[in-house]
Amino acid sequence: EVQVMESGGGSAQVGGSLRLSCKASGPIDYLSCMGWIRQSPGKEREGVAVFGSDGNPRYEDSVRGRFTISKDNAKSTLYLQMNNLKPEDTATYYCAISPMCPITTMGYNYWGQGTQVTVSS
Repeated sequence: EVQVMESGGGSAQVGGSLRLSCKASGPIDYLSCMGWIRQSPGKEREGVAVFGSDGNPRYEDSVRGRFTISKDNAKSTLYLQMNNLKPEDTATYYCAISPMCPITTMGYNYWGQGTQVTVSS
């Protein structure tokens, strides 16, 4: 059984930084697409950053240059370094993985439970 668990959320001031971690376990060798998705109250989930099946990172426009996605294959762990945080980054952040990157954000096969990020001024 594939399990996904995020950690590292919390509160930060505007301009501050947080680092999220996502540990995947189980039969995950074939799951080549790993990404971070967030959801703010009253809004749909949106993709933030993803490692595509080609291994290249892609970012949502509003976070490009501020967020960095990385992974440690040996530890089966995905990271999201978030710098220069803004109030609009406040959301629940989810880690999701799939064999191939889905066309829609909700198309990932496996999801974590989410971790809250709150940015205040």
